Amino acid sequence: MEEQTISLYELNNLVKQALRRHLPDTYWIEAELSDVRSNYSGHCYLEFVQKDALGNNLIAKARGTIWSNVYKMLKPYFEEETGQAFASGIKVRVCVSVEFHELYGHSLTVVDIDPTYTVGDMIRKRREILRRLEEEGVLDLNKELDFPMLPQRIAVISSATAAGYGDFCNQLERNPYGLVFYPKLFPAIMQGERVEESIIAALDRIYAEMEHWDAVVIIRGGGATSDLSGFDSYDLAANCAQFPLPIITGIGHERDDTVIDSVVHTRVKTPTAAAEFLISCMYESALMLEDYTNRIIGGVEVRMEREKHRLERLTERIPMTTNMYLQRGHFKIETIWQRLETALQHKMMKETHRLSLLEHRVMAASPEHLLKKGYSITMLNGKAVTDASTLKKGDRIVTMLHRGKIESEIK
Repeated sequence: MEEQTISLYELNNLVKQALRRHLPDTYWIEAELSDVRSNYSGHCYLEFVQKDALGNNLIAKARGTIWSNVYKMLKPYFEEETGQAFASGIKVRVCVSVEFHELYGHSLTVVDIDPTYTVGDMIRKRREILRRLEEEGVLDLNKELDFPMLPQRIAVISSATAAGYGDFCNQLERNPYGLVFYPKLFPAIMQGERVEESIIAALDRIYAEMEHWDAVVIIRGGGATSDLSGFDSYDLAANCAQFPLPIITGIGHERDDTVIDSVVHTRVKTPTAAAEFLISCMYESALMLEDYTNRIIGGVEVRMEREKHRLERLTERIPMTTNMYLQRGHFKIETIWQRLETALQHKMMKETHRLSLLEHRVMAASPEHLLKKGYSITMLNGKAVTDASTLKKGDRIVTMLHRGKIESEIK
């Protein structure tokens, strides 16, 4: 008996009918989105995947479709509730019907979505990142930095065309206290897939000239809430947590904190709030400095008055003190003068006695004294003769006596 042969179309049609009979209802499934794309007609085509729990290997995959009438309501609803873009890489819980088309094969048609599941998954991922940073000991490093008293030099990471950046600069420039700030923009992409790498690159540029800046501000304004997923990055959070300057974030959302909001020094809601925070810090420092100035002026005035009174008292004591010192000086001079007179008299007596003795010695050694004792002096040509052998016949000599002289000739 010859076996019946059917066409591929007929076989696929049998599969389609079998699926309708056995899987007629809708089913809630959990899966990860992959290859999400929409076309000109507004339909969304995507792929659902499931990976094993231990690794990153695919264990299941199915094509999915969201028709335009559902997609135009489902997408904004999901992004509003989760703050997450409806894009590849996120986990979702969706209600699907099982479809089989003779030409396109098996697919899942999405009819509803549960945003709370994705929110829970996002929260879990954020907690995991924060736990990892805490284990590495870097979670609170930026929070522990001392915020400068005068944060004037501000490195701003934002998109140059962002409305929030303009609001931030205007708020700083038009502050009611006339405080001066020096902001500089370090451009970065603040939405989309390149948020992480772009902000990290801006931080690297700031770090290269870190001595020129007091603080860093990361601001974003005017973008969709669904574009915040780029701020829930481990690498970006690690860079912010370990950055050596205090960081302020104001990325324009109020409901949930992103991961980087949890690791930076100060988190505010909007770019304008970031500017107000800096103005407040500067104003408080200015008030404190003004208080210090007033206290210094007051202290100086008190000290000057005290020193004035002290000088007046010293001035009053100068005449009396001068007289006292003059009297002491006169007494000292008189005492010295008396001692000097006594010493001079003693010295004069001593020298007089010494001169008397010298006089007696001189007198005893003088020729007159020797002549009185009977000695004589023989002289030849005015010079004393001390050696008889020096005389010769015919020399005329003179002999000096105490009284008179004798002239003789040598025979």
